[in-house]
Amino acid sequence: MISGMRLVLLGAPGAGKGTQAKILVEKYGVPQISTGDLLRAAVAAGTALGKEAKSYMDKGELVPDSVVLGMVEERLKQDDCKKGYILDGFPRNTKQAEALDKMLSSLNMSLTAALSVDVPFEDLMKRLTGRRTCKACGQMYNVYFNPPKKEGICDKCGGELFQRDDDKEETIKKRLEVYNAQTAPLIDYYGKKGILKSVSGTGSIDDIFKKVCNALGLK
Repeated sequence: MISGMRLVLLGAPGAGKGTQAKILVEKYGVPQISTGDLLRAAVAAGTALGKEAKSYMDKGELVPDSVVLGMVEERLKQDDCKKGYILDGFPRNTKQAEALDKMLSSLNMSLTAALSVDVPFEDLMKRLTGRRTCKACGQMYNVYFNPPKKEGICDKCGGELFQRDDDKEETIKKRLEVYNAQTAPLIDYYGKKGILKSVSGTGSIDDIFKKVCNALGLK
């Protein structure tokens, strides 16, 4: 049933959950709520919460959960969230998940599902460490799945391909380890609540979307 699609999206970096969220948004017309976007918008607009968030960001500190939660609450009260929403990038740990449940119940809402897009570790490593970008035109490649015709050279403009520091093996391993340590317990948390839906994130984008729709009971 679409009228109550209140989703939390779970999945490691590189699992493709952002792509799936985008298709859900396009097909079912529910907003995707990214805490990163909310923070940037609130800071730019100079709202009370935005000013509070900025004071932490300027010091290079993490914005406290209470501030992020306040922004999520303000966003969920808007009209376009009445028929549902997709939360992306929040909650990141069980403490945030508990706070979110509390806040939702104060709004007489509850989540309908936590959707986990599961991809094996080796595949994630290939997807992320295999990325190469053209220095000249910005075209992206993946040496495993979408390699250039000539190694290290862009098919489009003949420019030099490079690997961003963010995509180096050590960095990616760290990101995945942090994700596993913090976010894996959420799988357990939502599993115990009986709202966890897991789909395999391997295969074509369309195949995965079919699995997502089946898991969520969407027509």
